[in-house]
Amino acid sequence: MTAPQTMPASLEGLRVALRAMQKRLDPGDGLQGLIQQTLAYLDSFNQEISRADEHSRLAAIFQVSQALGSSLILDDALTQVMDAAIQLTGAERGCIMLFDEAAGGLDLRAARNLERESLSDKEMEYSRSVVETVSRTGKAVLTTNAQTDPRFSEQRSVMQFSLRSVLCIPLKVKDRVLGVIYVDNRVRTGLFSERDRELLSAFAVQAAIAIENAQLYTLTDRALAARVAELEGLQRADRQLNATLETDKVASTLLDLAVQITHAARGWVAIRPDEESDPQIVAASGFAEKEMPALPPAGDPLAAAVAGSAVAVRAGSTLPPAGMLAPVVREGKTVGLVLVERAEPDFSGSEREALERLADHAAAAAENTRLFQRLRRANDAKSQFVSIVSHELKIPMTSIRGYADLLKQGLIGPVNEKQLEFLRTIVSNVDRMTALVSDLSDISRIETGRLRIEPAPVPAGETIREVLTQMKPQFDARRQVVEITIPEDLPKLHTDPQRLMQILTNLLSNANKYSPEGGRIEVRAAQEGALVRVTVQDHGIGMTEEEQSRLFTQFFRGESSAVRDQPGWGLGLHVTKRMVEVLGGSIGVGSKPGEGSIFSFTQPVEST
Repeated sequence: MTAPQTMPASLEGLRVALRAMQKRLDPGDGLQGLIQQTLAYLDSFNQEISRADEHSRLAAIFQVSQALGSSLILDDALTQVMDAAIQLTGAERGCIMLFDEAAGGLDLRAARNLERESLSDKEMEYSRSVVETVSRTGKAVLTTNAQTDPRFSEQRSVMQFSLRSVLCIPLKVKDRVLGVIYVDNRVRTGLFSERDRELLSAFAVQAAIAIENAQLYTLTDRALAARVAELEGLQRADRQLNATLETDKVASTLLDLAVQITHAARGWVAIRPDEESDPQIVAASGFAEKEMPALPPAGDPLAAAVAGSAVAVRAGSTLPPAGMLAPVVREGKTVGLVLVERAEPDFSGSEREALERLADHAAAAAENTRLFQRLRRANDAKSQFVSIVSHELKIPMTSIRGYADLLKQGLIGPVNEKQLEFLRTIVSNVDRMTALVSDLSDISRIETGRLRIEPAPVPAGETIREVLTQMKPQFDARRQVVEITIPEDLPKLHTDPQRLMQILTNLLSNANKYSPEGGRIEVRAAQEGALVRVTVQDHGIGMTEEEQSRLFTQFFRGESSAVRDQPGWGLGLHVTKRMVEVLGGSIGVGSKPGEGSIFSFTQPVEST
């Protein structure tokens, strides 16, 4: 749309000439009537032009308002408003300024010219006095020639930029000024009229609503993005905090995250080792070498946080500088504390909330470390107990077995058949007790990391045959056949020979016990890359899937009578699994009820 239309200059000159002629003619001259008719026609024509122009301008306002209503992108809305304002007024150029609460003043957000080109801040030279007046008063300013207008003629910007026609309209929503629309022309005077001011003011109402909607949408979008980013950050924090059960590592991770989200200069994290003890500082950073961090003393504004109250801002604290302390609370109990400090500026409400949320997310990890430490202490106590008991039991069991063997041999007198049967029972049960004590000792040493391992190059085939030779009486007693499949070129293993024999003995004893008399047991070995897999297969009672899932746990034994009839404590396979894993291999089982079981384990090949 072009600038507002008025009567063409040629017709306006004709009207001026006719009126001058009318004044020179006598009242009774016949030309007077013709001149009067012509003037009336010119006035009517001018009114038609004005009505057509008014209709066109209102239609343009309606179309632009509709377009603005569908735009929620602030920059797009500002550009549309500015282009429409220039077209409606015929201005040379213009700009939109919005209030920036953070900066405390107006910020130029869009500047355009009649050709719909964007202008830079330097290119958009405007009257600051006009803009400040409109933003302060909330009322429009119109000047047909700023150079001669007493309100602005002496203003530096007006003189420096040779401003003439200027029109500035406030952008208001519910009496709140969002900013201003400014248009001008540096060449023509009298470009803008009161009608232009009214039209642009009417348009500014719709424009202000569209701008406010776009601002709200932008703020909402930013808030949503910030919230998503925060949730993603907390998710990462959860992963980091729960990646370990070591108290010092959890505390260090929590401290790093707290310092990062609050932009603090230093801080510390304290964890309560148990419910009866006070929190103890576990991690600290940013303190001088000789400056030791400490918990807030009694009477300090932060001391309340130790009891589990909300984060307290350290106003008047005896521990400089200013800071925040957040309790790490789990099920209503304070399990830890996190403190952050910096000299300035003071911590904001959002930083305080962020620290609170981080402390909430750290509560589970902190409590887990406490529980883990309690479990570790209990496990250490159990292992120590087992070690002591095992050592104390070995002495009397050795004596019992030794004296029973002497009695069996008749060294202190003849032994009848019934007495010999009793002595065999004693020896058998002592052997069972010895195996149990040995298994318990192995479990204790494995769990505490004190199991002695002496890796060496071990010929797998020879070791398997040696174990089978030692166990031949057991297989012969049940008339079981053992089939061996071992390649001649099987490489040596990198493992502990004594522990390997213990593993093989456990698996072969298991096959011997749960295979029927006269049954068949298969032992195979084969290389699989950098590993050798050893397989022990029986054709005995087999196991259900549920039994297989629990097979390697401590003290587990199947419920069938065939299992219960066999002696055992349910520790052998558990020890075997732990031993295989300590030696760098893995173990598995496959089985079906009534069809037997297949146990296989791997050991690393000796590197050449």
